[in-house]
Amino acid sequence: MWKSNKKRQTAVAVGYSKQKGDAPKVTAKGRGILADRIIEVARENGVPIQSDPDLVEVLAALDLESEIPEEVYAVVAELLAFVYRANNKM
Repeated sequence: MWKSNKKRQTAVAVGYSKQKGDAPKVTAKGRGILADRIIEVARENGVPIQSDPDLVEVLAALDLESEIPEEVYAVVAELLAFVYRANNKM
């Protein structure tokens, strides 16, 4: 997931283990060059990328490995549904 503006691009990676049943967590985040690298690695590994500037702003404020707050579960659930649909098309 990423957000871009005229100043600096921001990227946040969200991880989720269906087998473990854990809540989704922030697994990587960064701005500028680091955001570019996060997006590059995602593309290299076939990870679907979704742009949602408001959600990125919320998730970027979290610490790495932090569980996603319940307040944004609905939006993250939509994101995960997007990822699952994209994976099924591949």
